[in-house]
Amino acid sequence: MDKKLEGLISYWHRRGIVRDKKVLEAFREVRRELFVPSNLAEDAYADVALPIGYGQTISQPSTVAAMTQALVLKAGMRVLEIGTGSGYQAALLSCIVGPRGRIFTTEIIPELATLARKNLAQAKIKNVRILELDGSEGYAKEAPFDRIIFTAASPEVPLPLLAQLKEGGILLAPVGSLLGQHMIRVRKLSGGKRQEENLGEYIFVPLRGKWGF
Repeated sequence: MDKKLEGLISYWHRRGIVRDKKVLEAFREVRRELFVPSNLAEDAYADVALPIGYGQTISQPSTVAAMTQALVLKAGMRVLEIGTGSGYQAALLSCIVGPRGRIFTTEIIPELATLARKNLAQAKIKNVRILELDGSEGYAKEAPFDRIIFTAASPEVPLPLLAQLKEGGILLAPVGSLLGQHMIRVRKLSGGKRQEENLGEYIFVPLRGKWGF
């Protein structure tokens, strides 16, 4: 597994996909094989998305790495993730924000929330809170957040999530149609303004819920 992971990291360096040392160290610390079905453990570091059940997938490592880097995370940050899945992205975020940080992650499929809790416990990740609810509406109770990340495709950036983002914060979401999306990075500026960047084309499973498909 270590050779496969280091091969991936070398590939990311060559292609300029990921160079943030904090992100790379998180990938070395969090074992992806703990977050994929046991029968697919040998493929944990293949650069492909893998099924995790209930019509959902764990994104390919290159996509996860690029998105994690795009968040520009710092120690102590509070992060909201929309779409827990098997818990892998949340585990990586947890490693980077450290023990003073906090990860809130929403999952609308109860069975996946249960799976993610088991996986995170096995990986000894402690500063992640899994919420079984419609993440497309965010989690106003714990707002505002320094960073918000979507791991499912949305037809638009949900207004409630922008409201729950701190001024100066970053929201990252694949936005578009069911056939394909653009990764949009939104920086919330003062005076209700925002700055958007298009980070490229992707295909994600659809977001469920009020603001989803």
